[in-house]
Amino acid sequence: MSEKRETGNVDLNEQFWTDKYQKDQMGWDIGYVSTPLKGYFDQIDDKSLKILIPGAGNAYEAEYLWNNGFTNVYVVDISEEPLTRFIKRVPDFPKDQLLNVDFFQLEDRFDLIIEQTFFCALDPKLRAQYVEKMHNLLRPNGVLVGLMFKIPLFDDRPPFGGNESEYRLLFSDRFSIDIMEEAYNSITARAGSELFIKMTPLEL
Repeated sequence: MSEKRETGNVDLNEQFWTDKYQKDQMGWDIGYVSTPLKGYFDQIDDKSLKILIPGAGNAYEAEYLWNNGFTNVYVVDISEEPLTRFIKRVPDFPKDQLLNVDFFQLEDRFDLIIEQTFFCALDPKLRAQYVEKMHNLLRPNGVLVGLMFKIPLFDDRPPFGGNESEYRLLFSDRFSIDIMEEAYNSITARAGSELFIKMTPLEL
């Protein structure tokens, strides 16, 4: 859930996120695959899809996909700490598909990108750059799927929130917004607070 950015007096760099993991200060971490994404994964027939999970943190979504036969999954985080934890949980996961890099430096193309607590970790100043990078990383028929908070949250530290109208304005130049609606199957603690999104890149 991490990339380098500055917000107020907090430098949200690699060390910031590594410290969060080492001190177990991960309030965003629910400890398992989120139910809306599990439901989406369960209806995918093509298990050869090339999938990216950026800012993945402990990557329960990647673990679920891997355990259900999706072998072409790539996990990205700027902090090495969650990737180390992940490989201990899932030792047969290909290490070359665990990428300890800056999301914005990635150069590849994917069929499916999963958004799960990454967007809300970015400084809002980087949201336009996020949209552009997502567009560039997706293949022409690719899909961006995930969850985004529809509540204000914090202004000076992550997680940063937002609302549907803001997101539609942000994404509409680069994506066809196929679904952006309140998730009906959020976990109880996040009921009414999440939007489920499904978007496809526009040809420019």
